[in-house]
Amino acid sequence: MLKSVCTAIGAVLSIVVVVPAVLAQEARAPQPKYRFLRQNEDWSSFRAKEGDWLARFKHLDLSDDGSVWLSMGGRVDARFESWDGFGFGAQPSNQDSFVVSRALVHADVHFGQRARFFVEGKTAQATDRNLPGGRRASDMDTLEAQQAFADYVVPLGDGQTLRFRAGRMMLLYGTQRLLGPLPWANVLRSWDGVNLQLRSGRWTVDGFATYFNPVRKTKYNKPNDDLELYGVYATRKPGDDGRGYDVYYLGNTRPSLNINGTTGNERRHTLGMRTWGPLGERFDGEFEGAYQFGEVGSDSISAWSVTGVLGHTVADWKWSPRFFVGIDAASGDSRSGGSVGTFHQLFPLGHAYFGWADIIARQNVFAVHVGSAWKLTKSTTAKLVAHSFRLQNGNDALYGVSGAVSRGALGSKDVAQEVDLLVTHNVCQHLSVYGGYSHVFGGGGLAASGPSGDISFFYVGSAFVF
Repeated sequence: MLKSVCTAIGAVLSIVVVVPAVLAQEARAPQPKYRFLRQNEDWSSFRAKEGDWLARFKHLDLSDDGSVWLSMGGRVDARFESWDGFGFGAQPSNQDSFVVSRALVHADVHFGQRARFFVEGKTAQATDRNLPGGRRASDMDTLEAQQAFADYVVPLGDGQTLRFRAGRMMLLYGTQRLLGPLPWANVLRSWDGVNLQLRSGRWTVDGFATYFNPVRKTKYNKPNDDLELYGVYATRKPGDDGRGYDVYYLGNTRPSLNINGTTGNERRHTLGMRTWGPLGERFDGEFEGAYQFGEVGSDSISAWSVTGVLGHTVADWKWSPRFFVGIDAASGDSRSGGSVGTFHQLFPLGHAYFGWADIIARQNVFAVHVGSAWKLTKSTTAKLVAHSFRLQNGNDALYGVSGAVSRGALGSKDVAQEVDLLVTHNVCQHLSVYGGYSHVFGGGGLAASGPSGDISFFYVGSAFVF
């Protein structure tokens, strides 16, 4: 049934999209995999087979010699969410069900092997949301230019290249612990600026200087020059030992802050590193650490974050389960006012690391998780994870998923425990479906500062990509 839906949607799209092109009849190269950042797909050598409706739009020759060509694509996401006890049972409005949806469409024009123009449009909508905040800036953004940039590539010899990029873009580095477009949210992040990328052997080094684009829902998103983000991010792909490495520097600014009694404009610098890969035949390990310095007003910053994950795969068991355990810790302030010890999570995908109910940020936190992932079929996976959340420093606040203060003056460091279940199924190369349930048990420290009831979160969603 669902596979028939894939075929039907493909046929409809092939009728409604009309592009002047000369289409080859035989495949000349394997079809690349779809990626979340569509600009990272390489369709230069691909030609569609006759009858492969959706693949026809991935490489359309616009010149007789094929040097100018166009690639088109899109993605549609929809998710039903049902909440009970939102905000740990805060009254009123802690229970509701609603739907969020997002549509992206892009065009990628290449002029020879050096020049390129990429544009991606977006609309994100939500039905009425009767929870605190209503339809938030993370829920809706109507008719927006999500990305629009130009690239120019300069060959440097010996396989090395230097790419210049300018315009509006999404940034995604590492595993998005500190910097990503936030794919779980209905509205995606974007930045305006420039990006230089050097590729040499296994190394890729990005340098960028940008301004963040705050969401304005029904108006065009404009860059805010008070919200600078700049830095250098270097990645070494895994070598013969299977281990990979990231090393990075990130700088950012924020105006008129109050961080645990310290006020002023912020300029913060983050130095970090990450390594990942196998540990022996069946174990794998990942470590990431970051240190922050700078100033808020006239006071200094000294903050840190560490992550460690150890996994073990039992390949000869049914469903090849992977068991894992990890910690995520980030510093908090030891006292109100003066120097700042609270880590700033920057622009993360916290949803992937601090529970899928999204109650806490990578700021003043000590979290432990244990879980397992199972390959139930070739196309179906399941993941079960348990979390324990505590404050790193009892003299600082509890910070919500956005990084803003969620609660102050907790009675103890015990925040909450959470259990998450997620099942995903790939129907075909274009369509995937998923569903999950999360339950949060309020910890003893919450009662002193407000509601401390349990949270239940159920959701089902789908993604169609071409």
